[in-house]
Amino acid sequence: MRIVLAYSGGLDTSTILVLLREKYNAEVITVTVDVGQEEELENIEERAYKLGAIKHYTIDAKHEFVEKYILPAIQLNGLYEEKYPLGTALARPLIAEKVA
Repeated sequence: MRIVLAYSGGLDTSTILVLLREKYNAEVITVTVDVGQEEELENIEERAYKLGAIKHYTIDAKHEFVEKYILPAIQLNGLYEEKYPLGTALARPLIAEKVA
């Protein structure tokens, strides 16, 4: 079985990658969507391969994220807890679209 995993490189998706390989004997292809999280992307491909991914892709979606998600949210004064500009939650639909 081959599975494509939206991979952030964090604890959750790294654990899922290992579980898919070990429990389901799956071949896992990881996909990371770059929406500007520069530091988080350091060594992400190496980490994916180290955990057993058979292939890794990074998709550059920074420009699209800003144009279609960030700018409209700022224009609408989209805030999290009424004080922080929305960011992380805004990226999820774009990540799902790119991975699909």
